[in-house]
Amino acid sequence: MKSSAVAVFERRCSGVLLHPSSLPGPNGCGDFGPAAYHFIDWLVKAGQSLWQVLPLNPVGPGNSPYQSVSTFAGSPLLVNLESLVSQGWLPWAPDTTYDNSRCDYAQVTLQRMARLRVAWQGFSSMASPEQRQQMQEFCAQQAHWLDDYALFMTLDALHGAPWNDWPAQLAWRQPQAIDMLRQQAAHEMGFWSFVQWQFMCQWQNLRQYAQRVGVFIAGDAPIFVAHHSADVWANPGQYLLDEAGRTHVVAGVPPDYFSPTGQRWGNPLYNWAAMQADGYAWWQRRLAHQFSCVDILRLDHFRGFEAYWEIPAQEPNAIVGQWQPGPGKALFDAMHHALGSLPLIAEDLGLITQEVTNLRLACDFPGMRILQFAFGDSPGNPYLPHNYAPRTIAYTGTHDNNTCVGWWKSLSPHERDTARRYLGPQADQAIEWAMIRAISQSVANTVIYPFQDVLGLDESHRMNIPGLSQGCWEWRFEWLQVGDKAGVELAQITQALSLSLSLSLTPNL
Repeated sequence: MKSSAVAVFERRCSGVLLHPSSLPGPNGCGDFGPAAYHFIDWLVKAGQSLWQVLPLNPVGPGNSPYQSVSTFAGSPLLVNLESLVSQGWLPWAPDTTYDNSRCDYAQVTLQRMARLRVAWQGFSSMASPEQRQQMQEFCAQQAHWLDDYALFMTLDALHGAPWNDWPAQLAWRQPQAIDMLRQQAAHEMGFWSFVQWQFMCQWQNLRQYAQRVGVFIAGDAPIFVAHHSADVWANPGQYLLDEAGRTHVVAGVPPDYFSPTGQRWGNPLYNWAAMQADGYAWWQRRLAHQFSCVDILRLDHFRGFEAYWEIPAQEPNAIVGQWQPGPGKALFDAMHHALGSLPLIAEDLGLITQEVTNLRLACDFPGMRILQFAFGDSPGNPYLPHNYAPRTIAYTGTHDNNTCVGWWKSLSPHERDTARRYLGPQADQAIEWAMIRAISQSVANTVIYPFQDVLGLDESHRMNIPGLSQGCWEWRFEWLQVGDKAGVELAQITQALSLSLSLSLTPNL
């Protein structure tokens, strides 16, 4: 029998893409506080049954959640401070100096981390025996990754990046040196564990609230990890590194729609032979952890599992490189054997070959279709709604795309005329609603709209511009921008297309 999370791909439903960091709130960055619960309520009123988020991991260089220090840890910036105040561990200290339309990561990180340290001191001095027991149980349950993460963050604060430049006995985890660190830095390691405990408590409470009102959570798993991460430091043999721990080849994609020079992500590449030798144990732990946090998981850069673009580390961009074979179906067979049903969305965008499509179909994963990609060539374009297959996740755009309004403004006259003839006359009055209706009327079982498109916002509200290292991932909204009209319009579209039937099938997760 299929789980209800897998079964969502078989029925008509729709949802909204919004990262929690974009939510309103008083602390400079959206988090798991009251605004997150209010957003779930808004989704229900708007007839939606999916909330898709971006990776919940700690952000890395360029504020990207795709370059994290851990694939298991949650972002400390998403921990709601008011919850810590209510438990008596943190004095209330409202700050009104933040820009509510953008997340200033430098300011927010400095102040949020300082407040979390105060909360840790408060917990250390006044937590009840029951609360201490709860944290101990969490640490024991998550020890397979949490211990390495706490060690890594402690060493990162002492020595900085990259990890392979740390003192050799610490970089290469000599047991005596690591045991001494555990003794000397027990309180500091306790802080990082405390933050993760609170992250998980708050997130699971939010997720359970969503479940009660019939909203699934769709998460996002980046395919690659950052070199300066607990994952690579703890398991260097599972990555393509030289004897000094440096990358000699890195990840990325060749020139494509987003960039004429490709995208040089810089992540280390997996040593797939080593991973296969232990039955892909790290991937089993990773996906099991992800599925304990979300109902459905978008698997980033799915084509990299069939073949990935290998770039020499000394190259400044992604033009020079070569395709190398990925693990293919063997990885997903191992995951299915270990974990059962895999409610995965394959992010099959970019240069997709028939081999990639064959792998996705063999794994029975739904793929993605982006309406903004539809109007460049012929009626056979796979991103045109009349060419969708039922088992498809359709989007107006993703976090990497312009908003619908910004996209419309950027089109050439010919492209705009082509899109207008397909989308109808409403395109000139409200392009975002014309696009939302177009994918809603397709046979795709699942449609997801970026919240910026639901609100009709322009290009200044983009979440990310691929290849740009500054100014991304910062967008936030305020409730005054939402009003009543957008939710009512979305609910009417959903109801008219019988998508609201999904709300009667409350998930039993």
